[in-house]
Amino acid sequence: MGDTVGDASGDTEAAHIPVMLDRIVDLLSPALTRPGAVFVDGTLGLGGHAEAMLTDHPELRLVGIDRDTTALRRSRQRLTPFADRVDFAHAEYDDIPRVLDDLGIDEVQGILLDLGVSSPQLDEAERGFAYSYEAPLDMRMDRTQDLTAADVVNTYSAAELTRILRDYGEERFAARVAQAIVRERAKRGIDTTRLLAELVREAIPAATRRTGGNPAKRTFQALRIEVNAELTILERTLPAAIGRLAIGGRIAVLSYHSLEDRLTKRTLASLATDTTPPDLPVPLPEAQPELRLLTRGAEQPSDEENERNPRAASARLRAAERVRAPRK
Repeated sequence: MGDTVGDASGDTEAAHIPVMLDRIVDLLSPALTRPGAVFVDGTLGLGGHAEAMLTDHPELRLVGIDRDTTALRRSRQRLTPFADRVDFAHAEYDDIPRVLDDLGIDEVQGILLDLGVSSPQLDEAERGFAYSYEAPLDMRMDRTQDLTAADVVNTYSAAELTRILRDYGEERFAARVAQAIVRERAKRGIDTTRLLAELVREAIPAATRRTGGNPAKRTFQALRIEVNAELTILERTLPAAIGRLAIGGRIAVLSYHSLEDRLTKRTLASLATDTTPPDLPVPLPEAQPELRLLTRGAEQPSDEENERNPRAASARLRAAERVRAPRK
């Protein structure tokens, strides 16, 4: 979710604070104390987590990556006091190995991935992420890419739309919503958030609409994931990023819906498991775990943080430490 939550206000940097900041600092800091340590923030957002790390570790070098050029501009401004210790990169986070190669960095001591859509993206109506604003159907995190939510809604087949809504939005009425979209677009283009949100509301049975918040929430999540290829990129990112962790290095991942969290859990758990065949009497050295899990399950924000920042409520945090070299 970028790195921030909060309400819509004129001063974005001041109004938003990083999710689970203290806990992330606690989890990652032990790996960042040695001279020359490198910390990768793969979803820099407004730079709140990064600022805390740079402040706490005066010799730390930051590699800040974001696919959103607006986020990069704002974080560059926020991190001006640390400019001599920061490298910025406009890239998706599965590009972490390439970015590090370009900088001549072989391994890093810390990695943070704060997934999903950021509060600034939600709060800027023209970005088209939120069903609560009237805006163009856009939803691109990287506005230099071509594919928009309007393209998906107006060109994908009913079967493709059903699959996306079911798999990415976990929408029970995916087929009904998809058919409603196809019928409506035959009459006119669906190009605004409000038109789509109303269409979804009408497609979902009235009894279901009475509970669970805005009925368009799942459809908007599904479209956003499709437009930005979020799960596909995350699936590539996790092993690629972990592969650049030094021994003793740590990674933390903040997820905001169950699909991200399940993927993160599966990846970290597989690398924290002894893969020696069960019929062998002794553990194989090459099958020993690469990672040690630092969180027991997925940690959640405190009640106090949820009260202060309602958008943090869905956050789930997992972290791990590299304990041995990557398996061959």
